Amino acid sequence: MKTLRLKSGKERSLQRRHPWLFESAIAQGGGDLGETVRIESARGEFMAWAAFSPASKIRARVWSFDLNQRIDAPFLRALVRRAIQARARFDIRSDGLRLVHGEADGLPGLIVDRYGDTLVAQFLSAGAERWKTQLADALLAETDLSRLYERSDAHARSLEGLPESTGWLRGDGQVRLVLREHEWKLGLDIVKGHKTGFYLDQRDSRKRFSDYARRLQFQRVLNCYCYTGGFTAAALAGGAAHVTSIDSSGPALEQARANVALNGYDVARCEFLEADVNASLRRFLEQGRTFDAIVLDPPKFAPTVSHADRAARAYKDINRLAFKLLEPGGVLFTYSCSGGISADLFHKIVASAGIDAGVDGYIHERLSGAPDHPMTIDFPEGEYLKGLVVMRKA
Repeated sequence: MKTLRLKSGKERSLQRRHPWLFESAIAQGGGDLGETVRIESARGEFMAWAAFSPASKIRARVWSFDLNQRIDAPFLRALVRRAIQARARFDIRSDGLRLVHGEADGLPGLIVDRYGDTLVAQFLSAGAERWKTQLADALLAETDLSRLYERSDAHARSLEGLPESTGWLRGDGQVRLVLREHEWKLGLDIVKGHKTGFYLDQRDSRKRFSDYARRLQFQRVLNCYCYTGGFTAAALAGGAAHVTSIDSSGPALEQARANVALNGYDVARCEFLEADVNASLRRFLEQGRTFDAIVLDPPKFAPTVSHADRAARAYKDINRLAFKLLEPGGVLFTYSCSGGISADLFHKIVASAGIDAGVDGYIHERLSGAPDHPMTIDFPEGEYLKGLVVMRKA
């Protein structure tokens, strides 16, 4: 077994059971791509078993902190089984759910979503890639399914020195699917859609938005960065009179229109704009348009902390414009999915945007990802999605 020896004092994160070991912490040692290595302190004490990644700044990702644990196919299958069993205890009102959430489930770099009878997986780390066959077998065995599609085309693969890889790993069949979520249905494409095909992490936020629409009787809703219209469908399900949806992707908007029809909603209650959100918000201001509910769910502006300053300016600008467009008493659902932006920093950004807009508001709720996208005690970096529900003071 190959060994990584740590520099003196660099064992503290592993003692706290954090699953990442950075290149700067290693004094000597190495291994092949995805190979299991033994991590030792500077004094030679066992710390963990981990998958080695020679190209990544995260040089090793921990499989186990147990000296006696053997890293093999049965071990991985047990982790897959535990992750799936945990989801059975969550309150998930959908047949689309995340079964494995990487480090939070003890399976670094492995993401697995289930859409009905189809699994879609991303193998994003060297360790997950090395054990791909065994992990695929475990996933199908533990779910009693036969279809598994690979979407290992995220940027994280390149950071691990891995090429993109997509296609059917097991079985085959339809790639355009329909999932049921709360009171509505949503179509998706597991080949062309973002991530594994859809954003399951916003499932419960869409339900909250629908509930607000029903209770407050929204008349004019603005859904920014709407993608395939999840929040649009939720607003219509809640009885919103009219929803304007904006996205820069024509194909995403076509799917959003299809999702409106799929649920039997009147398309006359909708407006779809293929446009830049920032420019659209400024144009609405010039036109004097206002809305009593706005959703801001932008893409990742800050993938790491090093991007936080630039991202903060972008988040502040769109929130400032949204506040100006929001009617007194109106509701803003605003989000950041950037791992480099903490919940505290995001709150400060939104507050600063409100001050610049001359708007004050009540924070009704703090939102996060759905429970099948968990953050654990040992891995706080899992808290990537954070949101605020702000009601503008009348």
